[in-house]
Amino acid sequence: MDKRLYRSRSDRKIAGVCGGIAEHFGWDPTLVRLGWVLLTLMGGSGILIYLILWLVMPEAP
Repeated sequence: MDKRLYRSRSDRKIAGVCGGIAEHFGWDPTLVRLGWVLLTLMGGSGILIYLILWLVMPEAP
C-alpha cells in the first residue's frame, strides 16, 4: 500500500505540515508541534525544516 505524506487540510495552524506528519504516522498533532517548537528554540533549525516541508509536501487531495 502506498501511503504518501501530505499537508493536512483539516488540522492546520499555519500550513498543515505538523498536522500532515501527525496524520501520516498516527501521532498526536500537539506532540508534533511541540517537537517543532523545541527544534526552533534549539538553534532555529525548526523554522528552516518547516519552510522546506511546506514547499515540498503536497496538500492533501
